Amino acid sequence: MELEQAIVFLIIGGVAGWLAGLILKGGGFGVIGNIVVGLLGSFFGGWLFSRLGISIGGAWVGPIITATAGAVILLFVIGLIKKA
Repeated sequence: MELEQAIVFLIIGGVAGWLAGLILKGGGFGVIGNIVVGLLGSFFGGWLFSRLGISIGGAWVGPIITATAGAVILLFVIGLIKKA
């Protein structure tokens, strides 16, 4: 992975984690935590969307939507585990 790709990956992960924290109102974990949740969410969202046959194109918007959806699901599950 080249440096530019890594930077884009981190930016998309950060934006996705931040958006997921906003969607779940307070479900965020700070800047670094949101980037981690966004990165994990991007892998999960990509896997889930491919299983469901959903393809969202675009250079920036598609990956951000996919990563945000995965991060929202991930934050929701983490919230359930923390309450248990």
